[in-house]
Amino acid sequence: MIVGGGISGIQGALDLATAGFKVYLVDKAPSIGGRMAQLDKTFPTNDCSMCIESPKFVECHRHPNIEIITYAEVAEVEGEAGDFTVTLVKKPRYVREDRCTGCGVCAEYCPVEYPDEFNQGISLSKAVHIYFGQAIPLVPYIDQSCLYLKEKKCRICVEVCKARAIDFNQKPEKVTIKVGAVILAPGFSPYDPKRKPEYRYGEYPNVVTSLDFERIMCATGPNEGEILRPSDGRHPHKIAWLHCVGSRQVTEGANSYCSAVCCTYTQKQVILTKDHDADAECTVFHNDIRSYGKDFERFYQRAAALPGVRFIRSYATIVREDPETHNVVVRYTTPEGVREEEFDLVVLSIGLSAPQDAERLAETFGIDLNEHGFCRISPANPMRTARPGVFVSGAFQGPLDIPEAVVSASGAGSQCGELLAKRRGKLVKERVYPLERDVSGEEPRVGVYVCHCGANIGRVVDIPGTVEFAKTLPNVVHAEESIFICSTDAAQRLAQSIQEHKLNRVVVAACTPRTHEPLFRDTLREAGINQYYFEMANIREHCSWVHSREKEEATRKAREIIRMAVARAARLEPLEEFELPVNKTALVVGGGVSGMTTALSIAQQGYRVHLVEKTDELGGVARRLHHTLDGLDVQAFVQDLIRKVYRHPLIQVHTGARIVEATGYVGNFVTRIETAGGRTEEIAHGAAVVAIGAEEYRPTEYLYGESDRVLTNLELEGAIARAEDRVRQAETVVMIQCVGCRNEERNYCSRVCCSHSVKNALKLKEENPDRDVYILFRDMRTYGFREDRYREASQKGVRFIRYEPERAPRVERIEEGGRERIRVVVWDPVLETDLAIDADLLALAAAVVPAEDRGHIAKLFKANLSPDKFFQEAHVKLRPVDFGAEGVYLCGMAHYPKHLPEAINQAYGAAGRAVVLLANDTVVASGSVCDVEEKRCIGCGACAEVCEYGAIDLRTTRQGKKAVVNPVLCKGDGLCNAVCPTGAIYLKHYRNEALEAQVDALTGTAEGQAGGEEQLPEVA
Repeated sequence: MIVGGGISGIQGALDLATAGFKVYLVDKAPSIGGRMAQLDKTFPTNDCSMCIESPKFVECHRHPNIEIITYAEVAEVEGEAGDFTVTLVKKPRYVREDRCTGCGVCAEYCPVEYPDEFNQGISLSKAVHIYFGQAIPLVPYIDQSCLYLKEKKCRICVEVCKARAIDFNQKPEKVTIKVGAVILAPGFSPYDPKRKPEYRYGEYPNVVTSLDFERIMCATGPNEGEILRPSDGRHPHKIAWLHCVGSRQVTEGANSYCSAVCCTYTQKQVILTKDHDADAECTVFHNDIRSYGKDFERFYQRAAALPGVRFIRSYATIVREDPETHNVVVRYTTPEGVREEEFDLVVLSIGLSAPQDAERLAETFGIDLNEHGFCRISPANPMRTARPGVFVSGAFQGPLDIPEAVVSASGAGSQCGELLAKRRGKLVKERVYPLERDVSGEEPRVGVYVCHCGANIGRVVDIPGTVEFAKTLPNVVHAEESIFICSTDAAQRLAQSIQEHKLNRVVVAACTPRTHEPLFRDTLREAGINQYYFEMANIREHCSWVHSREKEEATRKAREIIRMAVARAARLEPLEEFELPVNKTALVVGGGVSGMTTALSIAQQGYRVHLVEKTDELGGVARRLHHTLDGLDVQAFVQDLIRKVYRHPLIQVHTGARIVEATGYVGNFVTRIETAGGRTEEIAHGAAVVAIGAEEYRPTEYLYGESDRVLTNLELEGAIARAEDRVRQAETVVMIQCVGCRNEERNYCSRVCCSHSVKNALKLKEENPDRDVYILFRDMRTYGFREDRYREASQKGVRFIRYEPERAPRVERIEEGGRERIRVVVWDPVLETDLAIDADLLALAAAVVPAEDRGHIAKLFKANLSPDKFFQEAHVKLRPVDFGAEGVYLCGMAHYPKHLPEAINQAYGAAGRAVVLLANDTVVASGSVCDVEEKRCIGCGACAEVCEYGAIDLRTTRQGKKAVVNPVLCKGDGLCNAVCPTGAIYLKHYRNEALEAQVDALTGTAEGQAGGEEQLPEVA
């Protein structure tokens, strides 16, 4: 059972269900979706948040092994790990789901209007309403604002409902379920700034929270995507963001920790605001910019470089409101003094608080909470709670971003799999599709479905007129519009419509096929026609978003895109996917903490694992760590992990081994390794996990390598642990941050360095409280609960001095009293003068750099590298531990620098994803692969040379050498098509005839093209 239907709960449910378990997904809200459903877009991909979630909604809804229970809370939990009895209380919706048709008449006649909770109270809602446009279930519910429920008055909804779906006799219902394991994923609560009256939230109408601003920006929000001031509905021109609202504060009503996500979501909002209004003036008041995540530093630079955008390092306060204009005056400091400035709108970048019902959950499930109200977790296993069999994922672990929430969901699922391994497959059902209708002898009958996407498309493109236009196109027999074509009920209606109109081709004009094409293909299968008879016209990313200010032109372009899609759809052919057997063995590359954790989790679930490590011993970089900020004894932890790995009967360890070749495909790989002495061995496996870690940058600056008084942070930690004389005798220690990163060569933050320096500083002060310790930094990025240790270091006398990159510290050797010391000179922006510090030791926070052999491993496993040369995940939000190459996964610092608990989180996540594959006997391969017309092939071999997957061979026939494609290896990237001089090789589903039909449709040369441009309906 998973408690919480946000992105973490949804991902965990899908992983576990696909891996062979029955899953109950329970949410106290009227729908699954969580806070992410309220967001506009995500960074840095600019994906619509609901476009990330909605296909997962439908997948959950359709999955035969997931039962969604909404509007329900857990009342009681009895039993033990492997055998829990859970009592749920389902709230009455007062609307019968089996009768409701979704007509909306009840809401139309309901006399009660009150602030809409989903829209942050910015708009009004009725007492009877649907939670949001893509809710599951997409059925209204009646809340406690109803006049009849409060005062036994009204009942208009009962009278107007022709389906007789309103039922005020419903009572809370108790439901008892038996489960083997529980994952708690209740998410977080947004900080309420009303707890701090000085922010004037609720008093000044033009002071809004960042979550309010998300709804204001969102196309599905109260203003249909227009940024309007609450006071008067005008477009604000000057907008200010105030950071750290409710976070990093030890005053009453605030949280002492850093909420981790606020800096970057603010940058996202600035970028989106500039997209809405290029002339907008955006000001961000901040302390430290904590852009510590993968690609976050570039994202920050992108926002800061926009014209009209200012990042001002200052705490800011709201001092007053102009009573006539309702503009808000903000006071802040600059090097020149205190200033006051007026803004049209002020956005409070609020932090993340523990879930409101955290204490009730803790009492019900018998788990512990930390001092901040989040789940108390161990740094050795961030998903395990105090109660065996109860795990935690997502933001209940502590403040974290969407990728980490998704990673922890897969990781918690993997640990459930360890516990319940013997029950895998016992309660599952197979999904059954109707028999596929043979339409090969039919004329094309195309159905066109045009989506409003809320206001994302509908606010720009004339949807009704476009639907009428689509009806005039050749072969189109049906066309209709939909508010959200990806919602559960719309997808169901689409399947019914295909059968009703006897369609044999489908065009959906909506958003990106990247996230939605699998959903609609699956819908075609539900309707009984071949899934490859589907074509998607992207009229959002390719049209409404890029032409939002050119509505007439955007409408014309949308119609042309649809015309081209229809022309191609009419020429599509049915293709067959095929099943491949899965070798139920895993290969893990890298024997650090991440690799060992992954190997153990997979093995604990009953699958054989080969663990390959290039050095002679396991442990990786963790061998150089001794303790964490959380107090974990790293050496004891690593030795215990190594012991478990060597003792596990299903794990075979290969140390001193180098991978020389990797071939095969998802479910059936063969990897050849070479061990000491030149002995080679072939390993057959179905999945692979890359966990090769990263390395410490070897500095070339600050006298490193020239003086034994200059060390890296890792070297200092080791010297402290060994109680070396140079450490014990040191009276002054200086640390310099961002050595080797956040520069032109390595334009990223190494994430761990600030906390590592704080950890070493605290250790040095613990040994000698009178010792002087200085940390020279650009931005202290002690995000999450690490902020408390940063504050502790400051309270214990560690001096923090900020420096700017253009005035980096200068270092020289000096002789003092017959001994060598290191003089560090740094410009202090507060004192506006140079400070000279004579140190006994200088520690450099050296960058984390990608592993030296990452290029070799990437080439072998067909993986991509990011601009910073770390491994690139398939999708930063949706698939953060998957590679684009199927069957290959990644974790740990091979992905990006991370702290030990984060690496463990991702290691379990990679194990969970790998087991999703290994738990199935077969895997389905795409039908969109290449093939060769043998008569046209001249055997030149150009196609084989460019194929990255080794899918093409040259074979000798009676007619000479001919190219032959292995469809199992082919990934359909089409490179071979591009280089073939005779056009002999082609990609199924992308035949020339279909592509040429698209071009002809655009240029007006297509046969029977609806009478040409003069017959186009006028643009509304």
